Amino acid sequence: MEFRHLRYFVAVAEELSFTRAAKRLHMAQPPLSMQIRALEEELGVVLFERSQRKVRLSPAGQVFFDRARQLLADAALAADAALLAARGERGHLRVGFTSSLPYSAVFSQVIRRYREAFPHVDLQLEELFTDTQFKRLQVNSLDVGLVRSPASAAPDGIDVREIWHDPVCIVMPDDHPLSDAPSVGMAQLAQERFVTFPSDAGTGLPRLLAQTARAAGFEAHVVQLAREATTQIGLVAAGVGLALLPMQLSHVRVPGVTYKPLDDVIGGFPLSVAVAQDRRTPVVDGFLGVLDAVVNPAESGSP
Repeated sequence: MEFRHLRYFVAVAEELSFTRAAKRLHMAQPPLSMQIRALEEELGVVLFERSQRKVRLSPAGQVFFDRARQLLADAALAADAALLAARGERGHLRVGFTSSLPYSAVFSQVIRRYREAFPHVDLQLEELFTDTQFKRLQVNSLDVGLVRSPASAAPDGIDVREIWHDPVCIVMPDDHPLSDAPSVGMAQLAQERFVTFPSDAGTGLPRLLAQTARAAGFEAHVVQLAREATTQIGLVAAGVGLALLPMQLSHVRVPGVTYKPLDDVIGGFPLSVAVAQDRRTPVVDGFLGVLDAVVNPAESGSP
């Protein structure tokens, strides 16, 4: 049995006339009658009760009619789903992001626009450290990573492209001697204690802190490690030390702290998009297209 046999049968069942059904199918009536007879022989049942004046469905034909219409409808839906998937408009997309990213306007714009442009894609978001995102991309349990890593740090098999740079700030107690300054230089903080991420957290901030301090002529005195940025802000409020964090975290309002731009970091802290080199799919390409439209509106032609 082929789908064309189902289409022939459904046409006759809906028209209850071989003549009208043949006209609808753009074929001659005798071949249509032969196809229906062949179908009945294959099934071993009579589908139509025929007389000189009319055609009507047999009880078996009525049951077969209901299922045949459903099969044809399912086939049409399957074809539509395949077409949408080929265009990246249907499927699943797993996106990882670092903890500071939801405070960024870039992140909210990308997610909102993607949901609007691809409403039938099942978008799954997961907060992960950068190193964890890389590992998940390598084992195909993540499709796209939004990571805090420069392109030069890409692991094997992963394409990393810098798409944005966020300014950084020093988080300090609001009673610090520099709390009234519009910005600070790292050299002014040579005697300070610092709170930062552990080295295995997969963020470049500890490295950035160390490099910036060395460029200013001293080694950063790290007294406390914390895996969450909000925890670090709370530790600053408690007087444990200062923290170097992306400026968008200044939206986190914790009593007793203030956020000051750091003059020494030129260009800011990179935000990159990471994908596996051998798993570019239409769904992934659709997300990357929206991402590029947000971060490079002039190049993409978006307003």
